[in-house]
Amino acid sequence: MTRAIRVKNTEDIQKINKIVTKFPFDVWIHGKSGMVDAKSLLGMFLLSLNEPLSLVIEDDIDAKLVKKLFSDLEDYLDIEDDDE
Repeated sequence: MTRAIRVKNTEDIQKINKIVTKFPFDVWIHGKSGMVDAKSLLGMFLLSLNEPLSLVIEDDIDAKLVKKLFSDLEDYLDIEDDDE
């Protein structure tokens, strides 16, 4: 499952990282320059913030957990973008 995500600055990186580390599944952020583990703060700081980014999780994650993740990240996600 993929959602567009807005990461504007280092404060956003830290907040997003803090949120995703609470979840028991892998969360990735993909951009044109590559992909990073969103649970890795160091990896997150390698993101190029001036390109479109996507939050990616596996399709088989419990729907309740996905809903909670998206709710927690609502300030950063474009919910209408759905590549399911």
